[in-house]
Amino acid sequence: MAKAVAGEADVPFLSLSGSDFVEMFVGVGASRVRDLFEQGRKAAMTSGKGAIIFIDEIDAVGRLRFAGIGGGNDEREQTLNALLVEMDGFTNQSGLIMIAATNRPDTLDPALMRPGRFDRLVYVPPPGLEARKEILRIHTKGKPLDDDVDLDKLASKMDKYTGAEISAVCNEAVMLAIRDYVLEGGDLDEDAVKGRKVGMKYFEKAMENVEPMSESDLRKYERLSPNAMYR
Repeated sequence: MAKAVAGEADVPFLSLSGSDFVEMFVGVGASRVRDLFEQGRKAAMTSGKGAIIFIDEIDAVGRLRFAGIGGGNDEREQTLNALLVEMDGFTNQSGLIMIAATNRPDTLDPALMRPGRFDRLVYVPPPGLEARKEILRIHTKGKPLDDDVDLDKLASKMDKYTGAEISAVCNEAVMLAIRDYVLEGGDLDEDAVKGRKVGMKYFEKAMENVEPMSESDLRKYERLSPNAMYR
């Protein structure tokens, strides 16, 4: 989504994961934060339109400070402090937009959520029926589906599945089909294995192995912020 926003805005896109900042060596994490913002400023000036900085799994570096979460890592806290200073310190950051992603927004430090920082929470719910159909078409493209596979019927059964979970179901169905083919004594030639038809029964069995997020977890994330924005 963050990359799509950058594409629509026609601005440079810089991305790192939260774990990229976490190092055992003192000062490395904070130094990487400063380097990232410096690259962002240069990219924004070059484009003349600004730039977007995206940090995936922000909870790796942005967890609540002074709470014993994460082992009391002082280096991680220094990295978080450097991030907070870069986001709204005295240095001119005009033209930079910060976007971050996490599955655990409840663990983030409140300082990250203050106005001028990550002050808007965009909750991304599971895709609707039509979106699930399109996601299934993408992840089954190139796979040898049997004639009994009905993607529309599958999509209607996958309520509350996220895009990643739908992808996992498709991969699991292929693996189950190949496993049965091998157990039945099929030819282990690579082309023969790849040509094994994946029937509807394998998708249904894969759905039993890959369960969607529970209803209670979904409701918990929806209640996290009173000003949450929904897509």
